[in-house]
Amino acid sequence: MFNLLATGGFMEFMSTQLVQFLEYTGFANVTWGHIAMIIIGLVFIFLGIKFEFEPLLLVPIGFGMLIGNIPFYPGLKIGIYEQGSVLNILYHGVQNGWYPPLIFLGIGAMTDFSALLSNPKLMLIGAAAQVGIFAAYMGALALGFMPNEAGAIGIIGGADGPTAIFISSQLAPDLMGAIAVSAYSYMALVPVIQPPIMRLMTTPKERTIRMKPPRQVSKLEKITFPIIGLLFCAFIVPSGLPLLGMLFFGNLLKECGVTKRLSDVASNAVVNICTLLIGITVGASTQASVFLSGKSVMIFGLGAGSFIVATFCGVLFVKIMNLFLKEGNKINPLIGNSGVSAVPDAARVSNNVGLEYDKSNYLLQHAMGPNVAGVVGSAVAAGILLAFLH
Repeated sequence: MFNLLATGGFMEFMSTQLVQFLEYTGFANVTWGHIAMIIIGLVFIFLGIKFEFEPLLLVPIGFGMLIGNIPFYPGLKIGIYEQGSVLNILYHGVQNGWYPPLIFLGIGAMTDFSALLSNPKLMLIGAAAQVGIFAAYMGALALGFMPNEAGAIGIIGGADGPTAIFISSQLAPDLMGAIAVSAYSYMALVPVIQPPIMRLMTTPKERTIRMKPPRQVSKLEKITFPIIGLLFCAFIVPSGLPLLGMLFFGNLLKECGVTKRLSDVASNAVVNICTLLIGITVGASTQASVFLSGKSVMIFGLGAGSFIVATFCGVLFVKIMNLFLKEGNKINPLIGNSGVSAVPDAARVSNNVGLEYDKSNYLLQHAMGPNVAGVVGSAVAAGILLAFLH
């Protein structure tokens, strides 16, 4: 009799443990929101691998979405929003804006500003494309977002993921997941979004304009540019110093010729590690219970609109410039799209669309001018927004 009771007690204990185990599984806690976000994560991974749409961004973000949307029982300290969890600790680099300046350091160490220095007026194209940022800002205000939230959303128009993360960490931490995923998504979709706008806004004759070869830029110009650029930009918008300072510092490491080891580390190890951590944590931050909301949908819509406006304004500005330029000095309007900060993908799009209409007209080197100007422009625009809204 004792053995039967003991056995009965054991079976009851085991059944209780089994029920508790089942309560802790993802199957018991799954919602339709989790499934939806997992599907979106798989789409991101597919686009990154199959079509090579910014795979260094979409694959980590997509896999991060899978990690962030595995359903779990609350209180286990495994979710990205649970204090003390490993993911939460890694996410501090996003929340506190640590990763973006380090990425800008690497971007500076990888970027050759020669195309811009050889033809400085191309900087104006990069400035014109930033209109998308302020258009999205006004649109967000019209939809009822608070001014600080609107400023964080607006920066999506610069097509600059690290800047979007940095600004949202300062102005709208609660919207960071939607803003970051939107910014990186549209960066990856540059080859899809921009070409139809470029074709719509240009004539066959404009698409075949040949530009003069860029002049040779001296080593002295390359070395002094990051120093002068920092002093000029930072004095105008000191609030952009974390991004601008690291960008120009990285470029000085590259161009001075005596810090090759530091330049190599910045342009490889540092930028790769930070890109990896940003991708996986931003993806994980799309936890369905936090991410899926009406605000997220509006942010994605505003991001698309701002990106379209930025491309439109870049191309339109080149067409306006050509009205005042002599024959032989005109600029091919197809490089107007590269004023956004998606380096070097936007410049590649300029080149690829140009080659469709003239197989020997290579625009890549010219397009890199406004493209790198867009990097500086987005950081300056971020500084302006911070100065007014922080």
